[in-house]
Amino acid sequence: MSGAADGRPGTPRYSEVVFSRPIEITDSNALGKAHGGVIMRAVDSAAGAAAARHSGKVCVTAAIDGLSFLEAVNVSDVLIVQARVNDVGRTSLEVGVRVEAEPWLGGERRHTTSAYLVMVALDDDGRPTAIPPLLPESDEDRRRQAQGRIRRQLRMERLHRLSEYEPHINAPDEPIGPR
Repeated sequence: MSGAADGRPGTPRYSEVVFSRPIEITDSNALGKAHGGVIMRAVDSAAGAAAARHSGKVCVTAAIDGLSFLEAVNVSDVLIVQARVNDVGRTSLEVGVRVEAEPWLGGERRHTTSAYLVMVALDDDGRPTAIPPLLPESDEDRRRQAQGRIRRQLRMERLHRLSEYEPHINAPDEPIGPR
């Protein structure tokens, strides 16, 4: 099944993107490991690509939930980044991203980073735009979708609480983006 290019629901499998790249010395921090910002950029890029595959639109990052660095990535490791849409709302998508690393010359692949990102699909004028629904295919897809909906509810509750104390923060019913 295709994605949003034809306006029909898309599957999580269709949205999936995987890419890899070597970690070079210019990617390192003071400890000689991959700088967290390098990993974060790869996570954000993969999430944007998966969201765009599903929505057929340019997508921007609205929030990052639960970015966890589980293990350091060494210079010369190959970084493998996998992203897939977990759930969609009217204009937003939750994308799960898993990052793994393996030694350049081969060896054990290790899970190094996990994150959930909320991406917003934009129309040609840069405004949030409606996207097709997600059509889960497997029990695993349905589990990820249900967990994504729980994270969305928690995020909305957190934003609502924050907006009471910090009025400049977008409340859940306000559009996300530049004012």
